[in-house]
Amino acid sequence: MENTRNTLQSAPGDGSGKMGRRKFIGTIATATFGATIVPRHVLGGTGFIAPSDKINVAYIGCGTQGLRELPALLALPDVQVTAVCDPQKIAINFYDWGPTALRDMIRNTIGKPNWNTGGNNTIPGGLDNGKELVDGYYAHQRPGERLSGCRAYADFRELLVRETGLDAVKVMATDHAHGVIAMAAMRRNIAVTMHKPIANRLVEGKMVCDFANRSNVPTHLIAWDSNGNMDQIMAWINGGSIGTLREVHNWSYRPVWPQYAKLPTDRPPLPQGFNWDLWLGPEADRRYHPHYTNMTYRGWYDFGGGSMADMGHYSLWCVFNALQLEGPTIIEPNLSHVCDLQNNTSAYKINNDFTYPFACTVRFKYPTKGNRPPVDLIWYDGGMKPPTPREFYDRNIDFPSEGMMFVGDKGIIMSSQFLVREPYLLSGEVRDTVIVPPASGAVRQPGIRKFIDGVKNKTQVEGSFREAWPITEAVNLYGVALRAGKTLRYNAAEMKVTNDAKANEYLTRSYRTGWEIDRV
Repeated sequence: MENTRNTLQSAPGDGSGKMGRRKFIGTIATATFGATIVPRHVLGGTGFIAPSDKINVAYIGCGTQGLRELPALLALPDVQVTAVCDPQKIAINFYDWGPTALRDMIRNTIGKPNWNTGGNNTIPGGLDNGKELVDGYYAHQRPGERLSGCRAYADFRELLVRETGLDAVKVMATDHAHGVIAMAAMRRNIAVTMHKPIANRLVEGKMVCDFANRSNVPTHLIAWDSNGNMDQIMAWINGGSIGTLREVHNWSYRPVWPQYAKLPTDRPPLPQGFNWDLWLGPEADRRYHPHYTNMTYRGWYDFGGGSMADMGHYSLWCVFNALQLEGPTIIEPNLSHVCDLQNNTSAYKINNDFTYPFACTVRFKYPTKGNRPPVDLIWYDGGMKPPTPREFYDRNIDFPSEGMMFVGDKGIIMSSQFLVREPYLLSGEVRDTVIVPPASGAVRQPGIRKFIDGVKNKTQVEGSFREAWPITEAVNLYGVALRAGKTLRYNAAEMKVTNDAKANEYLTRSYRTGWEIDRV
């Protein structure tokens, strides 16, 4: 079946040596029936879109955020979600930002006010709930289309082999699986839209971005859709309103999930229907524990990307593009630590290179590029903030718990939000900022429409993987510096830390056999 799919894609006829499934089928139909053929949209009535004209999408990752974003994709009339995938089958041990909001959203979406999750009947999540949401939405919203049920897979590798008519995937898996899933799809010429980060290892992220640059397959990193516009800020900077730009500061109150100072030692049972081996994917084997999974995976170096990967993509990607920030020479971490007592009552500092700290700042020093002088980017999380500018004291306004500012040698540009929105010159006024709610992340509006249009037209869209390397480089070096616990000197051309051999081990992962990124 895979060979058949490839034959259809490579049929001649569009000038590029390739022909999509819809165009191929349409050409055969026209040749067979001539001008007497009646378009399917006429037979189906107003608004009807023939199955052959729809984009077939598989949804990989049915955790809480995956389920929360799924209805926006289902609502597109020219999209058919044909398959869902998750290694956890039943809704057990999922966590969310509230006890009932996600469940109530699903009830409303599928038109079943008494729907329950199954499992332990608390927070929705897992493969069964993903399939129920897809099938329930189509039955409720498109009752006349006689759609067959979507197929469910535990293993994305099986999905990519069996779903031979697949046009695209949306990847909502945990961070450590992003790179291998994206690469597996792109190698099969399947378009990819994915949540941040590209990967939670530097070398893996570079491989994905490089492959996207060599390939014509459309890609899209979802965080781009929430980025602000840098035009006004760059006009002020280039016009000298703040003098020479010296520093960019961005601070978040994240993490808003539990983080752990010690590895778990208890052995809770594996939930029914949870394929732990598939969930681990490329990462090293270990015993199951719920603190590794679902919401809390973000805090582990092996599975997540920490607060900067979680939120920095939303706020900083456009900043990286506008200022052409790439290849920092120095990465300087400052981080919290945890102490404990030994059995003999002596105190000690926990040596922790397995979870992100509760709070930190990381300074990236970027060299001169073109007409831009050297600039420092400083990230803060866990309640850390830059020094309060004098104007906030003078106007008796509290410095916000989240925000962004651009500091020059003659002035400061502030953002009214954590994201780059509603900027203003601090010398003229002081404003309170808008806090991003935990449940929504920073997503302003879905860019899934642009992505689907790109899949249809075989074109790249804003926020593609091709544009994502500089921010991918930074969020991964953030994690490496925190693990090393020291200032790192970095050779960007060689992707190598020059002053700490141990830190180079954190740039990549040792893949489990069969999970190598270039083989999956």
